[in-house]
Amino acid sequence: MKITVLGCGTSSGVPALGCDCAVCRSDDPKNQRRRVSILIEQGGTRLLVDTSPDLRTQLLDAEITHLDGVLYTHAHADHLHGLDDLRSVNFNMDRAIDVWGSQATLDIVQQRFGYAFQPIGSWWSRPSLNAHILTHRTPIEIGGISVLPFDQIHGRAVTSGFRFGDVAYSTDVKELSDDSFGALKGIKLWVVDCVGFEEHPTHAHLELTLEWIARVKPERAVLTHMSHQFDYDKLRAQLPQGVEPGYDGMNLEV
Repeated sequence: MKITVLGCGTSSGVPALGCDCAVCRSDDPKNQRRRVSILIEQGGTRLLVDTSPDLRTQLLDAEITHLDGVLYTHAHADHLHGLDDLRSVNFNMDRAIDVWGSQATLDIVQQRFGYAFQPIGSWWSRPSLNAHILTHRTPIEIGGISVLPFDQIHGRAVTSGFRFGDVAYSTDVKELSDDSFGALKGIKLWVVDCVGFEEHPTHAHLELTLEWIARVKPERAVLTHMSHQFDYDKLRAQLPQGVEPGYDGMNLEV
């Protein structure tokens, strides 16, 4: 299984607009973070997790012209509002795209982007999507890839984490239940939320994320949804063995 980190930044991205901190002024490409998203590939099947506002450039850089499905973690703007760029994928594939999310997530997606769920228009002038409801802790299979969604507490919201075989993805999470930790048992790779050094009301911070990693014990953990509090090289130097910061364009194999 191949995992591509398409974006590993917070909702504001890095550099953040109007900020002149050292990280935002850095010319290190690993300190330039688009909004968070990943791509999962196995056996010719490609699954996108979330449609960030940076989706067009993310897909261009990854040379992606077709998708077998899109999974939504939740409906916050930094995870959803690049949806319209899926119409270019529709055009290249000449068919609608299947998307999955919780009932609560899809209700918001369809409210904001109802036009994308209407009958196919001419010349793919708008995206065309087929909605499928996910139930947490109920596994599904998409093109030979097993997907186990599990619930995550994100402040007052609930997001979906996903396990793909030996890989798990947990962005936008502040609390995990024992059941959700159970869904993570035995994973080899965990791409996991870590917004900064300081405690945050809706995201895990470094101390908490490291506590979770010590509990789950993946062979490898990659931090994502990182703010400009983190300089890539400085953070990597202080992390324990087996834990590393993500960066845009990072390729992982399991």
